[in-house]
Amino acid sequence: MNYAEHNKELKNTLLITEAKGKTEEPVIFTKADSALLKSGKPFFVPDFMGRIDYETEIVVRICRLGKGIPERFAHRYYDAVTVGIDFTARDVQKKAKDLGRPWTIAKGFDGSAVIGNWVDKESLSDIQNLHFRLDKNGETVQQGFTGDMLFRVDEIIAYISRFFTLKTGDLLYTGTPVGVGPVQPGDHLEGYLQDKKVLDFYCK
Repeated sequence: MNYAEHNKELKNTLLITEAKGKTEEPVIFTKADSALLKSGKPFFVPDFMGRIDYETEIVVRICRLGKGIPERFAHRYYDAVTVGIDFTARDVQKKAKDLGRPWTIAKGFDGSAVIGNWVDKESLSDIQNLHFRLDKNGETVQQGFTGDMLFRVDEIIAYISRFFTLKTGDLLYTGTPVGVGPVQPGDHLEGYLQDKKVLDFYCK
């Protein structure tokens, strides 16, 4: 929920404040470590959960222990960037929303956090000036620009570290742009950071 157009895409799920043009606070959820899917391994679509949507996101890797991190120092706490996919069981999520329940199952099921190859942060000029995209079966389905984030990466780190101690190796997914959609067995997904392919896997 960190891009305005995606918020509209999901029927204005967030309450936007007129003054700031964004929610008062970021919307945060967690995934279990069993959700992580890396090294180009296939994603097995859990068809018993209904519609499964891809959500392409910029991901940063935490590189040091931190708690209560001031925003001005947040850039010191991550060392690498990549593209990941936050798979979401949309039907399960909708039911949870309608009943006022947590999204844990819809977001945190096994294999739902796909992660690409890491790019050293120092090789990138500005984390808030990055273009990224997802191709499905050879066609671009999502394009994002980190300059459009409602909450910048450093803001998110400062906010999260108020409640959770960040540890070396933690991964922070930073929200998806407009264009989310469903996957089916046989789909081929490729993620790009700038013009570099960092993610490549199949759905089964």
